[in-house]
Amino acid sequence: MTELTRRQALVAATLATAATALPAWAQDRAAAPDAAAWDLADLYPSDSAWDAARKKVLAAIPGLAKNKGHLGDSADTLAAQLVAQSDLGREGARVYTYASLKADADLRIAANQEKQALAQDMFTAFGEATAWVTPEILTLGKPKIERFIAANKTLGTRFDFLLRDAIRQAEHVLSPEGEMLLAGTSAPFSGPSDIREQLVASDIPWPTVTLSTGKQVRLDDQAYTLNRDAPNRADRKLVFDTFWGEYGKFKNSLGAAYLSHVKADVFEKKARKYPTSLAMALSGNNVPEAVYRTLVKETNAGLPQLHRYFELRRRLLKLPDMAYYDIYPPLVQLDEKVSLTQMRATTIEALKPLGPEYGAMFAKATAGKWMDPLPRPGKKSGAYMNPGAAYDVHPYLLLNLGQNYEGMSTYAHEWGHAMHTLLANKTQVFDKADYPIFLAEIASTCNEQLLAAYMVANAKTKAEKIFYLGQQLESIRGTFYRQAMFAEFELAAHDKAEAGEGLSGDTFTAMYLDLLKRYHGPKVAVSDVYGSEWAYIPHFYNSFYVYQYATCISAASYFARVILKGGAKERDNYLGVLKAGGSDYPVDILKRAGLDMATPAPYRAVVQTFKETMDQIEALMG
Repeated sequence: MTELTRRQALVAATLATAATALPAWAQDRAAAPDAAAWDLADLYPSDSAWDAARKKVLAAIPGLAKNKGHLGDSADTLAAQLVAQSDLGREGARVYTYASLKADADLRIAANQEKQALAQDMFTAFGEATAWVTPEILTLGKPKIERFIAANKTLGTRFDFLLRDAIRQAEHVLSPEGEMLLAGTSAPFSGPSDIREQLVASDIPWPTVTLSTGKQVRLDDQAYTLNRDAPNRADRKLVFDTFWGEYGKFKNSLGAAYLSHVKADVFEKKARKYPTSLAMALSGNNVPEAVYRTLVKETNAGLPQLHRYFELRRRLLKLPDMAYYDIYPPLVQLDEKVSLTQMRATTIEALKPLGPEYGAMFAKATAGKWMDPLPRPGKKSGAYMNPGAAYDVHPYLLLNLGQNYEGMSTYAHEWGHAMHTLLANKTQVFDKADYPIFLAEIASTCNEQLLAAYMVANAKTKAEKIFYLGQQLESIRGTFYRQAMFAEFELAAHDKAEAGEGLSGDTFTAMYLDLLKRYHGPKVAVSDVYGSEWAYIPHFYNSFYVYQYATCISAASYFARVILKGGAKERDNYLGVLKAGGSDYPVDILKRAGLDMATPAPYRAVVQTFKETMDQIEALMG
């Protein structure tokens, strides 16, 4: 997952060839990973230099108000204001990146957590000092903004897209008094999510189960994810029945929390004069509702292939029948160890279809001290690419890689994000380089798919080939089908609320259970108890967000297919998407590359990849 929110906040505030061997430094870290492997001196040479930069940003913030009330005086005044904000925000991003990376390298060091808090305070001050800019720009109106863009080169080259985007949404911006009132709803409207989080984290008395191994497990959210793929089938059933049964006991409270969240969306869409909550959520990136609804429609059309996959899974796992609790165990075991050196060399080979420019940039980047690859005590868990200082320095990657194929896939994924950032920054000015979430997972997922295709082509045994094909199937199941199912649930919940239908925990459970049974098909046993799974998904409190995982893997699958089958034109179209950054609306960027996300084509491409992958496995099985 990429960490884009810091750069996105800045944009909002501005308008509101090397060898394939792993370098010696990384080999040393692999042998003794007791400290962060990245080099933060590329950002600031010392903590004192960082602090001086932070104080310089703070000192400059009050000056951002000098043009308040005068943005309409001239194009030059507006340009001066936006340049001042952009330049200060750019340095602020660098300050924040240094602090956040130091904090994540070892969560036990209080001084570094304090640095991060200071950087957050700096950004809060920055946001408060520039909150007046967008409302004042909107008062200028479209004709005047267009005259200013034509009259001033800086506005025409750096800020034209951002200004026009602000004007595009003007009809949904309230009066200053209305905006102030709506801003005041932020805290109470976050209440439903806070209540759900509190219930799950501290109030639900999670039960303890004893597995067939004799191991006792207290089944909270984390323990569920660690044990849902237990090798013993009876253990899996016990985990599922117990865990979802416990969620079901709290469906009334959790249902009230989620309903309150949905009603908050309905309230805001009315206040901002959007036709639907979905339209409001998609408006920020100017994504047509047809994209979302076509995704749902085409996913349903592709369900027969998903049902076929579950039957294939049953056969590979040698089960007499198939149940919902059988969807997580790996299809085939592969215990082959993969070192960091091998990850880099293999990924370089796998990405050769992307051409020499991409390959040379990737090899050079992965040879630098930009990455902290291995887990160690105190380090933040998970994986991300932080682009906060990338424009002037380079991206940084925090990883916790296992020395296996999953680790190598994560390596390729996160470096996909980094390459997207590098290509966008090389091509675009700072103010048009940052790309939205709608595009963010395409580069990373395309890298994963190219890696999987390379591993299949170079597998030495039938079992190894089935393993890699199975990993690809699981990626599509979890990222396309499952996220589309979530998207369909959110859409149905909001549609019902907007129609004035009564909703409750029971209603949500019945809706979700129907989706589970429809998506998993008649041959997969789905207990009624499992209908409470909707309450487990925290993403539902970030409305209409998860669909982008499904659209991104669809786009990535489309591009991977045409790149592997095509030539330079298809490759260059794809690289053009990465180089475009945030210079246009994401749907339009993809259209120029030959992919219309409002049509069935991208979703049919991923279903076709899913089908062909199963064809290969079945041919190998004989």
